[in-house]
Amino acid sequence: MELVITLLLIGALLILAETVLPGMIAGIIGVCCLAAGVIQGYVEFGARTGNLILMGVLIGLLIGFSLWLKYFPDSRIARVFISHGIAGAVTKEKSELLNQTGTAYTQLRPAGTAVIGDRRIDVVTEGQLIEKGTPIQVVAVDGMRVVVRAL
Repeated sequence: MELVITLLLIGALLILAETVLPGMIAGIIGVCCLAAGVIQGYVEFGARTGNLILMGVLIGLLIGFSLWLKYFPDSRIARVFISHGIAGAVTKEKSELLNQTGTAYTQLRPAGTAVIGDRRIDVVTEGQLIEKGTPIQVVAVDGMRVVVRAL
């Protein structure tokens, strides 16, 4: 009896530890401990008690997973693993650049980098090649796409 309870408790703790440990090793060993506990329950106590142990383990896993889904993402521990930052302002339109002038920082063929008002901006041309150092003017802004033309 002690072996079955020990295997089930160790399995549950290892699966819980898998939440914060990398590599899936603890989770795999935890599932193996749970399976060994159920098998040992069948061997020691017979089919009826083994079935009860199996149902208890499955119901416990289902309830534990449901609670984990509900409470873990908002917990203090989860904040370490979940990124809330924004990587780049994809939706920010650069309409203030329209009709401004600058210099091609790299060769624009047709995409490259330009310096416009002390800022390096990724730009595209209307199709032509523009050499590095050529004065340019912004002719269109479409979302994040800044279209330039040689002056």
